[in-house]
Amino acid sequence: MDQLNEIAERFMVQAPACDHWTLRLVAEESEHLMVRQGVVEPSRLDSSRGAMVIVVKGAGIGYGATSDLSPAGLRAAATRATDWAEVHARLGLFDAGIVPIERARAHYRTPIEQSWDALTIGEKLDLLHAANRALAIDERIVDYSAWLARRRVAQLLVSSAGGWVSQVLDSVHPGLVAVANHDSQTQRRHGGGADWPQQGGLERIAAVGLIEDAPRVAAEAIALLDAPDCPTETRDLILLPSQMVLQIHESIGHPLELDRILGDERNYAGTSFVTPGMFGRYRYGSDLLNVTFDPTLPMELVPGVADDTGALARRAYLIRRGILERPLGGSLSQARAGLPGVACTRASSWDRPPIDRMGNLNLEPGEGGLTDLIAQVERGVLMDTNRSWSIDDSRNKFQFGCELGRLIEDGELKGLVRNPGYRGISARFWRSLDGVGGLQTLEVRGVENCGKGEPNQSVYVGHAAPPCLFRGVSVFGGGE
Repeated sequence: MDQLNEIAERFMVQAPACDHWTLRLVAEESEHLMVRQGVVEPSRLDSSRGAMVIVVKGAGIGYGATSDLSPAGLRAAATRATDWAEVHARLGLFDAGIVPIERARAHYRTPIEQSWDALTIGEKLDLLHAANRALAIDERIVDYSAWLARRRVAQLLVSSAGGWVSQVLDSVHPGLVAVANHDSQTQRRHGGGADWPQQGGLERIAAVGLIEDAPRVAAEAIALLDAPDCPTETRDLILLPSQMVLQIHESIGHPLELDRILGDERNYAGTSFVTPGMFGRYRYGSDLLNVTFDPTLPMELVPGVADDTGALARRAYLIRRGILERPLGGSLSQARAGLPGVACTRASSWDRPPIDRMGNLNLEPGEGGLTDLIAQVERGVLMDTNRSWSIDDSRNKFQFGCELGRLIEDGELKGLVRNPGYRGISARFWRSLDGVGGLQTLEVRGVENCGKGEPNQSVYVGHAAPPCLFRGVSVFGGGE
């Protein structure tokens, strides 16, 4: 961060003549270690550093990215941004005079209990070997792996209006996978934190039970081999937080992105069934559906101080008691649409412009525990851990598959079922929400591969949710 500060101070001396400019400097490092079937896989070590210059001049806005952080390199990027601003002034879809100017000064750094360097590579591999041994419990486990990944992103955003926002994000992501096979049947289970990414340091290894979780993961993969397929019929459905993450992400998060609603994503990632006129009146779900954009939950994947335009992030309801209140739109999209939004304009790297993204999108808890939800079900299925997803280009009709299911009969959990899946239409599905677990059941999770934008941008997104009960859902199994 000291180096980024020095680069920013030098740039300010030679900043371009324009109405407004921002400089976003990003330094990113990542490392990935894996042991598969007792053999160390090739490790990955990545490092990237660069800058994005944004220039607003007259009616135009332009972007210029560079990995050359010398004064000459940044000057060239600023010149390209200015040239593109002049093109946009002639041909753009909106007048850049509406671009909000942010002046915030803020700082954020992930709290870490144990740094990545507290263990040597050999010690980290020893942990992964131990997890491998704990997975290899039976000859029917034909493939098994344990991994440990780390990512650090240091970012500094400065602007001609005096904005100065620095953020350092650290995350450590461990995980396990076991694949079981017998005859023509193959089943897979994940665990050990695989679907539970958060900010933090090596303390995440103990928090998710990397080694301790391995016997359960392998045993469930084996048990699924002999389980019957999930029935194909209409049943009540309980989704655990591991699956709620994808349900929220695909059928609430993406449809509410304001740039998508405005048509920006139509050619690539699709449009949305949500229209501007729905906000403030549309019933998205039942009265139990409360969804927030929330930068305040500790250790959720997206840092909570500001977005990549420098707008300060604050907690806000997107859906309250089932009614749609506001979109996931950053300050520029808000100005274009005339709608309130949130500080959610983010970029995946220094060589991408910021666009509307989800940030931390959470379903607020209700009351009671998982057993209370199960007790309300006469005939249903409980599903755990996402395996597959499909949703149409308006983010409305969807189909999801999960790794593991359990039948529910007369308020009690029964046996396992394999290959469980369910399908629905967003509004009908969320309006069937009839139970939301309490605060004690809330799990802070997320995804690390949310794709959007052209050219593509893959970003981290945080999601928190309790288990939820839905009534009368179309469930299926096998190859349905």
